[in-house]
Amino acid sequence: MADNEKTNLFALVGKNISYSFSRGYFAEKFTLLELKNHDYINFDIDSIDQLPSKLHEYKKSIKGLNVTIPYKQDVFKYLDKVNKKAVKIGAVNTIKITKKGKLKGYNTDYYGFKNSITPLLKPHHKKALILGTGGASKAVAYALKKMNIEYRFVSRNPKGPLQISYNSINSSLLEKFTVLINCTPLGTHPNVNECPDIPYSELTSNHLLYDLIYNPALSLFLEKGKMQGATVKNGYEMLELQAEKAWEIWNK
Repeated sequence: MADNEKTNLFALVGKNISYSFSRGYFAEKFTLLELKNHDYINFDIDSIDQLPSKLHEYKKSIKGLNVTIPYKQDVFKYLDKVNKKAVKIGAVNTIKITKKGKLKGYNTDYYGFKNSITPLLKPHHKKALILGTGGASKAVAYALKKMNIEYRFVSRNPKGPLQISYNSINSSLLEKFTVLINCTPLGTHPNVNECPDIPYSELTSNHLLYDLIYNPALSLFLEKGKMQGATVKNGYEMLELQAEKAWEIWNK
């Protein structure tokens, strides 16, 4: 049966996403649940403007979408409705397509991140540095706010009072900001020798390093933190949790 003949089709919208977790995850899920008329494919597009033609191609069967880098913000212009939480976050990573063909946007990254980092937080983890300012970083910031953790974005081109530059990260800043979250793609396979430019030698066992990257399982960012005694965690559990939340949204 061709993809566009399946009665329940789901897809990941992104750019250069052959490596993606989502397709394999949902393929395995559909096999385990014996959902033979379900399939999950990649909409690997060079521009978000190609999304309408993709949706038209699969309009008889498409039920839901996940959205990844770099379209979590650009996709807003194609949505008929956006969940309140996703509006506050300013990024969408899950879309439900109604029976009437309307697109409603949600953010499940927030849920995945919050629930995966919470067990690791200790009383001294009161301030966090978010490395990167893309769509995923916005969900991370929203979660930290809900957990009463003060945060700053770290950017190569800082703008506004909540953003600082990489070269402003020093030992005195790291004494206060003991949670570091990598929301950049630096270190993702195959570029495993890359990592955010921070003073790793100033990290201690008081620090918690969280990387949204899951391939490799131990990124160079996490490896360098671990060598300093920091607690480290990759983004795999976050991905699983956000995927399950997306599945719940598509089926409710």
